[in-house]
Amino acid sequence: MDLQLEELQSLSAADVLRESAAIPRAAPRTFAVLTLALVFPLSFAILAHSLFTHPILLHLEQSSSSPSSTSEWSLLLLYQFLYVLFLFTFSLLSTAAVVFTVASLYAGKPVSFSSSISAIPPIFHRLFRTFLWVSLLMLLYNLAFALSLLILLIASPSPNSLSFLLVLSLLLAAFLAAHVFISALWHLASVVSVVEPLCGLEAMRKARQLLRGRSRMAAVLVTGYLSACGLIGWAFRALVVKGPSEEGSAGLSIPAKILVGGALVAVLVLVNLVALLAQSVFYYVCKSYHHQMIDKSALYDHLGGYLGEYVPLKSSIQMESL
Repeated sequence: MDLQLEELQSLSAADVLRESAAIPRAAPRTFAVLTLALVFPLSFAILAHSLFTHPILLHLEQSSSSPSSTSEWSLLLLYQFLYVLFLFTFSLLSTAAVVFTVASLYAGKPVSFSSSISAIPPIFHRLFRTFLWVSLLMLLYNLAFALSLLILLIASPSPNSLSFLLVLSLLLAAFLAAHVFISALWHLASVVSVVEPLCGLEAMRKARQLLRGRSRMAAVLVTGYLSACGLIGWAFRALVVKGPSEEGSAGLSIPAKILVGGALVAVLVLVNLVALLAQSVFYYVCKSYHHQMIDKSALYDHLGGYLGEYVPLKSSIQMESL
C-alpha cells in the first residue's frame, strides 16, 4: 500500500477505489494468477448460470401443466444448488487469498501465488464461521421483512391506497438499507477474520465497531458494487441469454453474443477484484478513523501463522539473554 495508515483517515470512497486499483502494481504476477484462478471462475459463474436456468424457466412458463415439469423443476433446483455452492465457495476462497495478499504487502511480507494459496485452508475455516453467522443474520432479517410485508397486506384495507403505498415504500427503503448494512458488515468482518485473531460473532462485533463513523462510506461502496453487478447482470441477460423472439432481447448473432458475453465477464472480473481489494483498504481506513494503530510486526507474525512459519517467542528471558 502506498499510503501510510495515518493518511487513510482522510480518504473518500473514490480515493479508496483509486488506492485499491493501484494495489496490484505491487505484485502484478501474484494478483494476475489469483485473478485467473479464483476471481475469474467466480465472475463467470455469476453470469453464466443463467444460460442453464433461463431455458428451463422459459419452458416452465410456457407449459406449466406438462408432465415433464416435475423433472424440470428438479433439474432447476439442482442447478441452483450447485450454483450457490460454487458461488460461496469461490467467494470465500477469493476473499481469503486477496485479503491475505494485501495484508502481507502492508506488513512487508513477501507475497506469491503459492503462499496465498497455502494460507487459504486455515483462513477458509475462519471465514466460513463468520459467513455462517452473517447468513443467520440475513435469514432472520429476511424473515422479519416477509413477516412485516404479510402484516401490512393483512392490515391494509386497500392495497391501492396512498397510505399503503407510502408504508410499503418505507418498508422497502428500510429493507434495502438493512441489506446494504449487513453486506458491509459481512465484507468488513471477513477482513477482520483474516487480519485479526477473531472470527464468527467476535469478528462481526469488531466490524460493527469499526463501521461507526464510516457507515456512509460503506453504504456508498456497497451500493456502487451491487449496482455495478446488477447492471452487468442485466446487460448479460438482455444481450446474451435471451433469444431473438423474447421481449427485451437485442437479437444478436451467436458470434456477437460470444464477444459481448466475454467482454461483460471481463468487466465483472475487474469489478469483483477491485471490490475485494477495496474491502481490505476500507478496513485500514476504519482502523485509522478510530485511531487503532496496526503493529506491522504483530501482523507479520499473525500472517506467518497461517503458513505454519516459526514465530519467535518474545519473552523477558530472551531479551535478557540478548
